[in-house]
Amino acid sequence: MYFCSLLKGTPMKRSNVKALLSSTETNRDVLLKGWVRTRRGNNQVAFIAVNDGTTIHNIQVVADLASFPEETMKRVTTGSSIRVTGKLVESMGKGQKVEIQAEVSEKEPNGKRIYTEQDKLEFLQKKNPELAKLKTRFNLDFDD
Repeated sequence: MYFCSLLKGTPMKRSNVKALLSSTETNRDVLLKGWVRTRRGNNQVAFIAVNDGTTIHNIQVVADLASFPEETMKRVTTGSSIRVTGKLVESMGKGQKVEIQAEVSEKEPNGKRIYTEQDKLEFLQKKNPELAKLKTRFNLDFDD
């Protein structure tokens, strides 16, 4: 899963959550890689809490759902890793000083894909046909 900006030219330097949360400089482009802690929102916007391990605090990423493919947003779940590019802006909400307004391009770099828990289970089932028998025998439900 990638959120990528349309910026061209020199590649952006990767930022970390700790530096972004303590930053006083806003309205600048940032690149962040980390893991999704939570995702919430409505039909128009998604609020994604991202952490990269540099601090216990998360930074909020705001993604306009109209700008992102639905298939891409379905894969943004708790625990998935993402790459976010966007603008660091002052937060309009309570609880944080800054947030990232995510931007998207039409092409994913390198064609890499983030695997979800469901993808991992499907892979295991293909590699080990006995898993399907065990699933039935012990009444296990992996399809949630």
